[in-house]
Amino acid sequence: MKRQRSRGFRQWLIRGILLVVFIIMAVPLFVLLVHSLMGRQELLETCGAVLADYGGYAKVRIFPTYPTLRAYVRLLLDSPEYFTAFWNSMIQTVGVLLGQLLTAVPAAWAFAQFRFPGKRGLWFVYMLLMVLPFQVTMVSGYLVLNTVNLMDTRAAVILPGIFSTLPVFILRKTFAGIPGEILEAAQMDGAGSLCTFFVIGIPLGMPGIFSVLILSFLEYWNTIEQPMTYLKTKSLLPLSLYLPQMADTDMATAFAASIVTLLPAILLFFGGQDNLEQGIAASGEINADEWFVRRHGSNGTE
Repeated sequence: MKRQRSRGFRQWLIRGILLVVFIIMAVPLFVLLVHSLMGRQELLETCGAVLADYGGYAKVRIFPTYPTLRAYVRLLLDSPEYFTAFWNSMIQTVGVLLGQLLTAVPAAWAFAQFRFPGKRGLWFVYMLLMVLPFQVTMVSGYLVLNTVNLMDTRAAVILPGIFSTLPVFILRKTFAGIPGEILEAAQMDGAGSLCTFFVIGIPLGMPGIFSVLILSFLEYWNTIEQPMTYLKTKSLLPLSLYLPQMADTDMATAFAASIVTLLPAILLFFGGQDNLEQGIAASGEINADEWFVRRHGSNGTE
């Protein structure tokens, strides 16, 4: 009885802690949504002291007194600068994701399955680059991009992101979890290295690949340091740099733009949550029978 009570108490304690953490994380989003439904005068009354130096003290309101969608209408129908920044973020993020698929996936497969001279030393360099913050490599990256005349272009943000080391780290663990008997069976059937990579490695590594795409999207959709350092032309700025400028001109539209900007990341996260968890776990529990079923179907036929 004592053990059961102790176990039940721990479970309720964990649930309580998780609930508190959830509330702390959800309150800013709720406040953001509420303020996006307020009119200009109500915004000045509630948070004008903080955002517009309006004087007095900031107020907290659980729901707008006079809710309105005027800010969303103005944003979606009369804000061409916002859509320019939106497509800049989309081009920047999609370009990085496509580049990582072409570079990180083969590199991770090579680290996981091949033996070659200098492998450990090269992997150590990868790990070192992964833990270094952007502030450490900012100057060297600036000098390289300036030398090749890529400063103030989209390529200045896309190219460094393509060769990020975090996707290689995640996918290497995913590919290393593939059982060796599957690869040996493929070799006995006459499959070469390239065929094994496309027929076995990529299908079994899809959870890891999806997790890399989701994490990279969240990172480069919200990135600030790289565009701020490498981009100067206003028409090339992504949403992460455009949104702070909106707060100076129209607070209501800025709140609405923040909500709309969050939607792609939220939808992608919830849509790929299962793949994200599986990819990060990178468990090597796939056996030969499961691979055979995935490859040929449950009835053993193509």
